[in-house]
Parts: sequence; structure tokens; C-alpha cells
Amino acid sequence: MVPFPERRRETASSLDDALTRIRAKVKRQPNVTLNGFRTFLEDVERCGEEYRTLADNNISLAAEKIRLALSREGLAESVVARSFALIRECSQRLLGMQHHPVQLIGGYALLKGHLAEMETGEGKTLTALLPAATAALAGVPVHVVTVNDYLAQRDANQLRPVYENLGLTVGLVLHGQDPSVRRAAYACDIAYCTNKELTFDYLRDTIALRGRRSGARVLLDKTIGDGQQASQLLLRGLHFAIVDEADSVLVDEARTPLIISRETDDPAATEIYKAALNLAKDLAAGEHYRLLGSERTVRLTERGRAIVAGIEASAVGGLWASRRVRLELVEQALSALHLFKRDVHYIVTDGKVQIVDEYTGRVMADRSWERGLHQLVETKEGCKTTGRRETLAQITYQRFFRRYLWLAGMTGTAAEISTELQEVYGLEVVRIPTHRGVQRRNLGLHLCRTVEEKWRKVAVHVREVRRVGRPVLIGTRSVEASEQLSALLSSHGLSHTVLNARQDAAEADIVAAAGEAGRITVATNMAGRGTDIRIAHSIVQSGGLHVVLTEFHESARIDRQLFGRCARQGDPGSFEAVVSLEDELFRRYARVIARILYVIALGRPELASGPFCRLLRWFAQRSAEDRNLTARRQTMKQDAKLEKALAFAGSPE
Repeated sequence: MVPFPERRRETASSLDDALTRIRAKVKRQPNVTLNGFRTFLEDVERCGEEYRTLADNNISLAAEKIRLALSREGLAESVVARSFALIRECSQRLLGMQHHPVQLIGGYALLKGHLAEMETGEGKTLTALLPAATAALAGVPVHVVTVNDYLAQRDANQLRPVYENLGLTVGLVLHGQDPSVRRAAYACDIAYCTNKELTFDYLRDTIALRGRRSGARVLLDKTIGDGQQASQLLLRGLHFAIVDEADSVLVDEARTPLIISRETDDPAATEIYKAALNLAKDLAAGEHYRLLGSERTVRLTERGRAIVAGIEASAVGGLWASRRVRLELVEQALSALHLFKRDVHYIVTDGKVQIVDEYTGRVMADRSWERGLHQLVETKEGCKTTGRRETLAQITYQRFFRRYLWLAGMTGTAAEISTELQEVYGLEVVRIPTHRGVQRRNLGLHLCRTVEEKWRKVAVHVREVRRVGRPVLIGTRSVEASEQLSALLSSHGLSHTVLNARQDAAEADIVAAAGEAGRITVATNMAGRGTDIRIAHSIVQSGGLHVVLTEFHESARIDRQLFGRCARQGDPGSFEAVVSLEDELFRRYARVIARILYVIALGRPELASGPFCRLLRWFAQRSAEDRNLTARRQTMKQDAKLEKALAFAGSPE
């Protein structure tokens, strides 16, 4: 018998030290080949021939036989091959889509608890169907985790006929659902949900249990109690999770813990925030405070601290009378004034400050900054001030996903972080080959001295590509940048569509149409990630979709995600980068090198591109990723310390 993957265990010390070995180890992820899975693929094909002659009303009977075999033999390769063959046959009959060999391999890697790196457009949604249905047939509750409600709803509805034909139930968890609806969704064999909704539901269950979190205690309540406590729980455990866009969820979003809080009532709060902002505006940079741009923080100097500590606080009263609170709020006020920009880090909609996710360009609904920063930004923008938040429960993604008995993931970009994924989550990254050869052409890197020069060059390049009827997708890093570029394109008479945090409700429709002939789409970061961009045959003939990156991200993976929007499934496509020495990445992480290149470009602009520009990009991104790695490590340490402090006997498992 082949057992299911072993339960993952975590301890406080492992969470504290998990990342300390990352820089010292260089791990190459294994490349999977079709030859290495030849026997498995042959077994799937042989079983598939048997199922092709099966009558529709006998599918459920075949699924029941597989269910019994899985319960007896576990994940034996022969049983998994039979399960995959039946699922593939159902998919072909009901959806008109049959799994390719590389998707079968990807599904098998997920079932074994690995992270499958699959190129953009290789069909990860259909791939996840294989392990999800197989695990559910084995009696294991499955969570398929996606990055937004649209993708969760799309995938659940698209694959529902296959699951139901196999005798399985499918649930869907969306933002704003009633608790009873969420509870019923989690009770299904397979539940589709987003990472944030899932984690917050776990925290709600933690609060509902009032500290009685042990499995034995919950089981005892169910057995001899009145059942009221158990009926309040949303989840029925953390068994098997398949995380889509795993690099985004498990790494990019893992720097900040997820917190459930409640609003506290403080009548003097608004006046306190106004006082902090007014005082911050009177302080001088360098003399009273220093901006740590690479860390996006502000620190008061000794002279600045003396001024804040010595002011007359009785006029405002409340918490403002505390010297420690004043120092913290003034530093936060300086951050709100100088480090958090409107239309970059947040937008103001209907009088409300809404945070923009820096990795996806989407609005983060119902999220707020902590320690008074959100209220200070609201005060700066003249919005109604919300109440200060009191933390009820919190957890990091690192700790949450490590609590699953069985974890797997898939993404198009994991090579750069394979070691961290292995160290923190125990996920081995395996590269899955593409179904067809990749025809993606790199048209080079163009470095400009100023932002204005960059936008002009982008407009010229877009006009040239559009002249032959090809569609163009332009990636920007902020709402502000997308609107600056939009104004310039309009002045050049180039009609286009903008997708940023202001239009995120129509995200999927805008991205899906980005492959139409002659269409120009300006999108912040990876807005629309997961939505397929289909191109017509005539566009294939003319060269396919062209992608323009206008600013490098802190992580090279995000750049690769944007480039991967073109040349999907063997179609042709091309990409280029047009960047500026004034871009935020270079200013924050490679200021000295950028200044040197700026001087060089004045006399011999050709020298500023090529190797020098690649060095600038490498240095800046390496510095940024080192900082982000340190932030994730610190988040893990703080979370472990909090858990240990709140537990009666060490860190709970």
C-alpha cells in the first residue's frame, strides 16, 4: 500500500529558523520529462481506452470502484492512473477538453505534494481537477485556493459538471457570503475559495473556539456536548490544499500577517490624528527624521524625538498625552505624508481610502493598515476617519498553510524561490514541460534617462506594433503610471483600454479582450492574472500579442509573469522592457548605480543599455528581494513569539 503524504508538523523553533538556511543553499528544481513518466502515462492511456466505451450512466459505478481502491491502496500509481483516466474521460465528454500528457504529469506532481511550475497558458485549472477529484474520491476534503473571487467562481462553475458526474460535491466560498452558506461550501468534497477568505474563516473559527483549539476538545464537544460550539465552526479541518498562483500567495503576500480586528470607540481619535499630521508637517527631513526608502519606514532623529516628547499634549488629551503614543503616531504620520502615495499605494473612492495590492494592482477590499497608519492616511486625504482597530486574532500565511496535512501548489514562476518554498512549506518545485514549443521572442531592454522619455518611447513602439494589426499589452506598476501613460497615448491618437484598481470590477472582460486585433491594453502589474488571452488566427499570422513592461518589479518573477501573457500554448508573441533611471526600483535600491548610468547616458546613451542596464536591474532586484525575505522572516518570528506567549504550554501544534 502506498500511503498518503505524511502530516506536516510545525514548531516554534522551525518557524523561527526556517529561513536562516535559505541564502546558504542553492537548490535546482528538477525538470520533469515525459520519459520519466512513460509507464504512468501508458497506464492512463490503457485505462482511458477502457473508459471510452463506458456508457454515461456507468461513470458513477466506475468512480465508486476507484473510491474503494483508493481507500485500500492509497496513492498507488496504478490506482491514480485509473482515477486520472476516468477524470480525463469525464472532462472530454462534459467540457470538450481532454488533458494533455504534461497536464497528467502536473496533476500527479500535485497529488504527491509538490509545487508544479507550469508555463502561463498550460491549463493549470484543468490540471488541478485531477488531484482534487482523486483526493476527494479517497475521502479527503479538498480546498482549491485561488487569488480572487472571479477565478474561484469561474473554476468551480466550469469544473462542477465533472465533479458531480463522479459523485462529488463542489462548494464555492466568496466574499460577503452568509456564514451558513460558507459552512455548507466547506462541507462539500471540494471547496473553491480565495486565500484571504479561507484564512480569515480559520481565524473566525479560532475566535469561536475561545482558545479550545485542540482536536480532542472539539471532538469531545461534538460527542457529548450540545453541539452548539461545533455548529459555529465554518471549516471542518485543514486536510488537502491546492494553491493556485502559489508564489503570490505563499511568498509575495506572506510579509504581513492576516488580522481580524474590531473597531474601538475613541471620541478624541480624529483630533489626535490631526495633531500628529500637523506636527509631522513641521518637521524637517534630515534634521528631525530620516526616510529609510529601501525599508519604506521613517525614523525620528534624537532631535525630532525631543521635539515630539516636549510638546504640550494637554490640549488634545486622550492617548496623545502618552509620550510613547505621540512618538509612534508622528512616525506613522511622516510615513503617511512621504511614503504612501495616492494612486500608487491606495486610491480614494466614494470618500474611502482603499489599499491597492502592489503585486496585482487590485483593490484590497476591507483591508486596512495597522497602528493608526490607515487613519492618518484618511486624515491626510480629508476622508472620514474610521476607528482604531483592536486585534482579535492573527496568523501568517507561513503558519496557516503549514497546518495543512497535505499541501500542493502550482504557478508559472517558482524557479527563483524554490529553496524558500522547500524550507518554509516543504514544497519541492518541479518544472513541467510545455505541451507545445515556446515561440516567445525577446525584443530587448531599452533604458531611458527620464520617465517622460520612457513614455514617449513606449508610445512610438506601440504605434509601430499596432500598424501591423497586432494587439499590445502594456504593464505598469501603479494607477498613477497607468493614467499618465493613458493621457500620452490619447494625445498620440492611440485608442486604448485602461485596467487598474479603478476598473477592477471589469478585470476579466478587459483582459480576455486584450488579444483582439489592434487593441491596446494598459494594465497595472498583473491585473487579470489567471484570465486567458486568446488571439485569432489572423493575429497569429502577424506575430501574436506584444507585451511591453514599463517598470521592473521588486521581484523578477513578476516581470516573468507579465512576459508570459504572450506566446501561450505554442502561439507566437514578443515582449520588451522600456524602463527609466527614475523608476522607483532603481531610486530605492540602486541609487548610486542609477546616477552613474545617468551621467554615462548624457554622453554615450548606447553604453547605458546592454550589460550596464542588466547589472542595474540585477542589483536592484536582488537588494529588494533580500529585504522582502528579511521581512517575511521577521513576520514568521513575530507570529511564533505571539503563539508561544498566548499558549499555556509552549507553542501549540
